Amino acid sequence: MKRLTPFLYCALAGFAAISPLYLAPPQAAAQQQRSLYQRLGYDALAAVTDDFIGRIATDAQLKRFFVGHNKEGLQRIRQHIIDFLCVATGGPCVYTGQDMKTAHTGLGITEADWNASVQDLTATLNKFNVPDKEKGEVLGAISGLKGDIVGH
Repeated sequence: MKRLTPFLYCALAGFAAISPLYLAPPQAAAQQQRSLYQRLGYDALAAVTDDFIGRIATDAQLKRFFVGHNKEGLQRIRQHIIDFLCVATGGPCVYTGQDMKTAHTGLGITEADWNASVQDLTATLNKFNVPDKEKGEVLGAISGLKGDIVGH
C-alpha cells in the first residue's frame, strides 16, 4: 500500500496548472503572474490536502487504498502530498516520489476509481470556493495524467 500516495498526488497535481495569464488590469495581471504557491501558501495546500484525504479515505469506492495504514503512515502520506503540491505549485519544497506511471502500476485503479477521485477533488475545491475557471484548469490538468494512472 506504500504506492497509494502517488495516486493521491496525481489527483491533486492539477494545482500546478493554475497559473493562467489573463487579460486583466495591470494589478490583477501582476497578482496572477505570481506562482500558485505564492498566491495560496503552504497552509492552504495543507488544508486542501487534509480535506481531500478525508474524502478519499471515507469514499466507498476508494477507501480500500487506505487499508493497512497506521497513524504514522497516514501522516507520512499527508506530508508527501503537501510536498508534492508545494513543488507542483512553484513552492520551495522537495518531492522525491516516483513518476505517476511507475507509482500506479499494479494498483488496479479503474475508471470508476478515477471518477470517484475527481468527484472528491471537485467537492474539496467547492468547499474552498475555488472559482470555476481555476477549478476547470485543475481538473483539466489532472485529466492529462489519467493515462498514467488508470489500468496499470
